[in-house]
Amino acid sequence: MAKAFVLTGPTAVGKGTVIAEITSLRPDIWFSISATTRAPRPGEVDGVNYHFVTNQEFDRMVRNGHMLEWAVVHGLAKYGTPRGPVDTALEAGHTVLLEVDLAGARQVRESLPDAEQIFLAPPSWSDLEIRLRGRATETEEEQRRRLETAKVELAAEGEFDHVVVNTTVAQATADLLKLMDQAD
Repeated sequence: MAKAFVLTGPTAVGKGTVIAEITSLRPDIWFSISATTRAPRPGEVDGVNYHFVTNQEFDRMVRNGHMLEWAVVHGLAKYGTPRGPVDTALEAGHTVLLEVDLAGARQVRESLPDAEQIFLAPPSWSDLEIRLRGRATETEEEQRRRLETAKVELAAEGEFDHVVVNTTVAQATADLLKLMDQAD
């Protein structure tokens, strides 16, 4: 049976790493590739990590109803989930996994109410800070902004159907797959 899962968590909690592990272990799970207006980070590939689009293209997608959810994240860039591919995957009977921010999860709760909502949490605040600073992909100002946003996101974990603590990638992946398999 087709089912959608929404994965949310604060910056640097490891969402991308866990999702990469899930999709490598379970190619039957269809992962939605988000669109964003931010520039690619080193090593990111358009159409693989994100669909990198201009502000004008993103705004046109929103205006035309082609986004399942979208938001301005960290006060800087727009991120969103193109609606068409998700609908197509669900209609084809696939298990669908969406990675979205808190605002996006709230929008998906309205537009796909049957989707299971999962919050990926860090083991502690200090672990989250270490992970963010350790990846060295943002300026000090951007790190500060992301950590402020993370406080708001962590306060919302009670809104979600499930909370998975990312102590290790292997453990978080196993916990997420177990939740997804139990939902079938």
